[in-house]
Amino acid sequence: MAVVHHFARRGLLGAALALGIGAGVAPAALAQAPAYTIIDLGVVGGSTASQAFGMSTDGRAVVGRSLGNPTSATLWTAAGGLQALPNLAGRNFAVANDVNNAGLAVGSSTTTAFGAGALPVVWNNGVLSALTMPSGYTVGQANGVNAAGVVVGAVGSGVGQRGAIYNSSGVGSVITATTANGSYMTVAFGINDAGLVVGTGIDPANAAVNVGMVYDSVSGVMRSVGALPAANGALNFGVGNGGHVVGSSMFNQGAGQPFVWTASGGMTAIPLPAGTSQASARGVNSSGWVVGTASSAFAVPFLYADGSTYTLQSLLPANSGWDISTNTSSSALAIADDGSIAGTAVYNGQVRAYLMTPVPEPASALLLLAGLLAGAVWRGRLRSAHART
Repeated sequence: MAVVHHFARRGLLGAALALGIGAGVAPAALAQAPAYTIIDLGVVGGSTASQAFGMSTDGRAVVGRSLGNPTSATLWTAAGGLQALPNLAGRNFAVANDVNNAGLAVGSSTTTAFGAGALPVVWNNGVLSALTMPSGYTVGQANGVNAAGVVVGAVGSGVGQRGAIYNSSGVGSVITATTANGSYMTVAFGINDAGLVVGTGIDPANAAVNVGMVYDSVSGVMRSVGALPAANGALNFGVGNGGHVVGSSMFNQGAGQPFVWTASGGMTAIPLPAGTSQASARGVNSSGWVVGTASSAFAVPFLYADGSTYTLQSLLPANSGWDISTNTSSSALAIADDGSIAGTAVYNGQVRAYLMTPVPEPASALLLLAGLLAGAVWRGRLRSAHART
């Protein structure tokens, strides 16, 4: 048996070396622009348009809405396709904003297409439940959910709005922590699996400034991400499991510039796509890859990966049939840990939710081939050894 294992190891190493594969071959940064395929997630209930707003970190589920009357919150999976999610009784409008890997989706149920009377809701594998808002609040929204089922969003009372967090039982509380200067969170947009909550707040000393806020729901500490040079504020929209926070930084209520922030490295500007003048970063994965939407005359979704910015249009085959750069409806709002991207674009003249999936790089394909070849060599050596015994 020792001979069999000896030959198995030699076969594996030999196959890898013959194909030029070694432990140090995979580059730390992209050698070239990544390539993607794209699919139309469709519509439900006779609607003619759909939008995607969130995606699970494993890339297997996408949520959003299918536009019409009623406007249905939607959940897409590879196995089930696009499905309409149920709504609260008496309401014709709903949207799903985020979903975790277990299939728990979160969003809002409203009385109008413009979001009036919003109530925060969850769908647990399609089963609808209303979240319990803190006492005294009458409207709310659910924007993000993590692996533990903790939900974040906002609640309002007709006087003001505050960031809110809901435990895994669906019971909500106001996020009351403040920064050192007293800034408080008015809306939470995302939460990662470590309980890091991101959102936007108000500086009571200067209401014109947007305060990008990060709340550690474990320690209870609230902090601000600061601002880019020549700016004085920020809007935080997304947080990944690697601790990266993304959003837009601006002066007062002016045009924003996209950024990525970490606790150790601070805020870094994301280069704009050519021909655009402003942008917002909206989603980030555990590797620090960022998606967002820039604008000029049109909406231009982009990917920021390993120091380079790419328009999503440039990452697709030329004959894809998709327009993700010369309309005002396009967006990129979520990116999974495998690099999959979800958002909205125009396909055959119709506004559609999409899912873009990365095409394996040649090195990845080569590694797969090496593994298959090594397996064949190992099995051949094993058969030969058994034949000799």
